[in-house]
Amino acid sequence: MPPGYVIAQIKVTDPETYPKYVALVEPIIRKFGGEFIVRGGKSVSYEGTPPGDRTVVIRFPSYELADKWYHSKDYKEAKALRMSASTSVQTIVEGVS
Repeated sequence: MPPGYVIAQIKVTDPETYPKYVALVEPIIRKFGGEFIVRGGKSVSYEGTPPGDRTVVIRFPSYELADKWYHSKDYKEAKALRMSASTSVQTIVEGVS
């Protein structure tokens, strides 16, 4: 089964609240078997303008688990907090096996 990836391009609008989201979401990601592959860090965009200055990639064991995580009751509160502290584009993609 191929892995699933959550790719997030994020613009933090409330830098005081956003770390609270990060602390809240980490154990939820682990609960669904996810792990951070990219978490901010140095980057450059050569074509187009990204919607934010922070890129995050999370790998899950499958596309289905990534989707379940995103729509889960567990993630609901953390997602609301993220949305209050940032704007973003969240994409779930199936990887290659």
